[in-house]
Amino acid sequence: MFAFLAVVRAGGFREGARASGMSASRLSESVQRLETRLGVRLLHRTTRSVSPTEAGAQLAERLFPALGEVEAALDVANHYRDRPAGTLKLNVPATVARLVLPSIVTPFLKTYPDIRLDVVVEDSYVDMLAAGCDAGIRYDERLEKDMIAVPIGPRIQRMATAAAPAYLDAHGRPQHPRDLLAHACLRGQFASGAIPTWEFERDGEIVRVDPTGPLLVRLGAAVDLAVAAAVEGLGIIHLFEAWLQPYLDSGALEPVLEPWWQDFTGPYLYYSGRRHLPTPLRAFVDFVKAAGGDGAEVS
Repeated sequence: MFAFLAVVRAGGFREGARASGMSASRLSESVQRLETRLGVRLLHRTTRSVSPTEAGAQLAERLFPALGEVEAALDVANHYRDRPAGTLKLNVPATVARLVLPSIVTPFLKTYPDIRLDVVVEDSYVDMLAAGCDAGIRYDERLEKDMIAVPIGPRIQRMATAAAPAYLDAHGRPQHPRDLLAHACLRGQFASGAIPTWEFERDGEIVRVDPTGPLLVRLGAAVDLAVAAAVEGLGIIHLFEAWLQPYLDSGALEPVLEPWWQDFTGPYLYYSGRRHLPTPLRAFVDFVKAAGGDGAEVS
């Protein structure tokens, strides 16, 4: 039944295998045994997709809460261990994996050596529970119903704009965000295909620009390519200040329009407030609250 739900959550055997830690062949065999035992087909299988039959959908709907209770019951035994154990699966964007988690993960795992942390890096918004994750981290604090958010990492961050000194010597230094429209700019693109505008703010004035340039990269997956291009003098980049800080410190990149750099709120760890909190997740939440920020939950 757990194998069946893993496939339904992920929408396929290969994806279910990644989410559950089982092999795709083992998942397939388990689902086939369940179908044989029940005498009914539970999944439609094609070369491109896997989806539940009507019987499978109804079974999954009843099993999700039931097996959630089973997991919660088994987790009770964790409270009687000397220290928490188990697997914690987090879904995070690349920026969080790069800039936030390094300072948290190592001390957390040293404190709780019996916990295994499974980090899935994904920049598009996903249904965290459907993806088989215990919790997610995102920058947008707007939450679905019954979700709880806990501040994690730096509470105030900035977007920075920068370019190689050689590029600025050759093409001039922008004095206003609109000047960027006359420059070569290195842009990012979301998985959905949307290209975010560059936003600046100074003395209450907000300016949004949509410059063009020679390079467009997928945000998260290929940001380092854009950074390398900026260092080599290909154009101007607009990115998290913390991501660019080493290059700013070394002089490889020069700040551009710094008085216009915009602040924004740091990320949130979010999880369902409806379900039993697994012991590894509870340990992580408590660790994050103790590590910094105001620790206030948002529901």
